[in-house]
Amino acid sequence: MKFVKNKVGRSIPEELFGKKLIPFTGKGKGPYKERKYAPKIRKTSPGDSKVLTSIQEAIKKGGLADGGTISFHHHFRNGDYLLNMVCHEIAKMGLKDIRLVPSSIQPINDELLTYLEKGIITHINCGTSGKIADAISRGKMKGLLTIRSHGGRARSIENGDVEIDIAFIASPTSDEYGNINGVHGKYACGSLGYAMPDAQFANYVVAVTNTLVPFPNNPISISQDHVDSVVLLKKPIGNPAGIVTTSLRVTRDPKNLKIARDCIEVIKASGLLKEGLSFQSGAGGTALAATQFLSQYMKAKGIKGSFGMGGATEALVRMLEDGLFDAILDVQSFDIYAVRSLLNNPKHIEMGASQYANPLSSGCAVNLLDTVILGCTEIDTKFNVNTSTESDGRIMHGMGGHQDTSEGAKLTIIAAPLQRGRIPIVVDDVVSVNSPGENIDVFVTERGIAVNPESQYFDILTKTKSLNTKSIEDLKAEAEKLIGGKPQKPKTTDRIVGIIEYRDGSVLDVIYQVEK
Repeated sequence: MKFVKNKVGRSIPEELFGKKLIPFTGKGKGPYKERKYAPKIRKTSPGDSKVLTSIQEAIKKGGLADGGTISFHHHFRNGDYLLNMVCHEIAKMGLKDIRLVPSSIQPINDELLTYLEKGIITHINCGTSGKIADAISRGKMKGLLTIRSHGGRARSIENGDVEIDIAFIASPTSDEYGNINGVHGKYACGSLGYAMPDAQFANYVVAVTNTLVPFPNNPISISQDHVDSVVLLKKPIGNPAGIVTTSLRVTRDPKNLKIARDCIEVIKASGLLKEGLSFQSGAGGTALAATQFLSQYMKAKGIKGSFGMGGATEALVRMLEDGLFDAILDVQSFDIYAVRSLLNNPKHIEMGASQYANPLSSGCAVNLLDTVILGCTEIDTKFNVNTSTESDGRIMHGMGGHQDTSEGAKLTIIAAPLQRGRIPIVVDDVVSVNSPGENIDVFVTERGIAVNPESQYFDILTKTKSLNTKSIEDLKAEAEKLIGGKPQKPKTTDRIVGIIEYRDGSVLDVIYQVEK
């Protein structure tokens, strides 16, 4: 196997599982296709019924065969039931060598582990966590894990890198012709943004619902001309309570609260915290605290922003309701408060994954961000960020929109404590690169703030006396002093179990199987 070094210094094989890999050469410089992929033409004639009563019938109508590809969205997060139900039916039908392309895999999907071990599922394209991630780390899946950002996933579907045979869309409500929304019904989950590229480009699209409403269903998130079958089930498709996780709580830890406050101080010092601000942050405890501190500052100073974006949370919605933003752009609703807002507030706008973050489009919304606050598992002295693997090399989760927003925003802030337990966050080289250092401007910890020397904000931030700025090398040394030395490097075999793509389709890094 031949390897080539990419721009972040990682050795990338020229080919893997029969696919030629393109090494990352820098943001904005990756592979480009002139035309989008076109799905198969399907025809529904007058008098035809789309309504089916079983998932198995939909699988047969979609023509799924051995080696086929199926996709799902994760808007129910850890309350999703559909992915498991479909895979159970596929197993009962005796199909094998299936490629799974959900927008995420959650711990509720751990029961799919047996299908990896039996060769029913052999490739997965998405970030994953829990037992599935651990099994892939240990080499229990025959094929390859491909981790993409949200924008990278939309791009891969639209340009044909991933050809979806059947897209299964968990649909809180649908009419008999397949007009879907996520804001009505007992199982409302909010925005269906991540399912939109699947609906537009899959060869066969199945809406699975518990609630069939009269035609036309209104509002329409995904329309009838992209839906081939509507499966009406008695079993619930998901549990909206699973949308909310323990991470969606504002931190009470004084250390993390200091980090959150300092993030806002950095934005203020940059000059971006002014009228018309556009902003995105994550849904973790520190990010939610930062959103609250931002809200307080904007209220006190009479500042009104243009838009907030991303996975919508109650904290962001309250800023909209308080008149601090003109709009929210919502690709995924992170809690029930946001779901209700999307239903009732016309300034809360649903958008698809491609509109959100596809780099090979006529313009995605991340390009208009002033600032974003993101997290990390590790960051190295070159400001490369890891979000996918633990320090021991095990896969822990995906990356969401990390690459997309970090490239698109004017000011990208990484917020994390200097250490977690006895593990330092700042290292010489991260285990896995998810976002390249050229995307990152600032790293905020409770013990100091490191500014990337390549950032356009380096001079203004390092000259702001109120900010406790340090070099990232100094922060690394401080972290090693706290834990009493350097962290051990992970022990791995020479088998590649996963690749991490950049949002343009080039390869940032590979993940090796951990030693048992």
